[in-house]
Amino acid sequence: MTRTFAAAAFVAALLSTTAIYAADAVPAAISAAVADAGRPAADKERDANRKPAETVAFAGVKPGMTVAELGPGGGYYTKILSKAVGPKGKVFALITKAQAERAGFLDGMKAWASAYPNVTIVTVDFGTMMLPEKADLFWTTENYHDFHNGPTANVAGLNKSVFENLKPGGIFYVEDHAAAKGAGAEATSKVHRMDEDIAKSELTAVGFKVDAEGNVLRNPADNKVSGNSESGAHFATDRFMLRMKKP
Repeated sequence: MTRTFAAAAFVAALLSTTAIYAADAVPAAISAAVADAGRPAADKERDANRKPAETVAFAGVKPGMTVAELGPGGGYYTKILSKAVGPKGKVFALITKAQAERAGFLDGMKAWASAYPNVTIVTVDFGTMMLPEKADLFWTTENYHDFHNGPTANVAGLNKSVFENLKPGGIFYVEDHAAAKGAGAEATSKVHRMDEDIAKSELTAVGFKVDAEGNVLRNPADNKVSGNSESGAHFATDRFMLRMKKP
């Protein structure tokens, strides 16, 4: 009877820990960053599905941090991260040479980044990058599966490079569209999703430890086998959240 109670208590404790990750209190600096009047209306329209306040809080972003963002795209999260780390913090928006050479891409980035003085656009080779300084946190959202695609894909090199550019104790926050369990590597190109077990295996292989897994963006209604943007549901998929720590 005692053993049964102890086992039940242990399971309850594990479930409680998971719930805490899903309902982290959002610090004031992050709430203010999301509420910033300078954010474009198009970005704010995505907030209901992307849940940026809870997401940034789960990742552990704090004022004064140096954050490196892989594949910032249109800057949805870059702008929030910039405000969240504040004037004493830094955000490196990391893009590839191919992106920098794409017509209008860099000019478009510079146009919005000019309003965020602590954001620096850095052109890198993800597999061999060397940042101006080591980061407290690396960030990638809905891009990890894309890093597997293309003839020059080198995910092991990218993960190793991130590891080396993080301070000891630093975090690699990885969020992506979840593929069905056992979907395998082909899901990255077929449906633009990521098998999270493969993601964990790849990240731990270079030395990262799982620090926390979040369920803020889980969607049990998602079938996990359709393309991530079908029926306009790009940000309504089931998404996994990994906080990977450099020991």
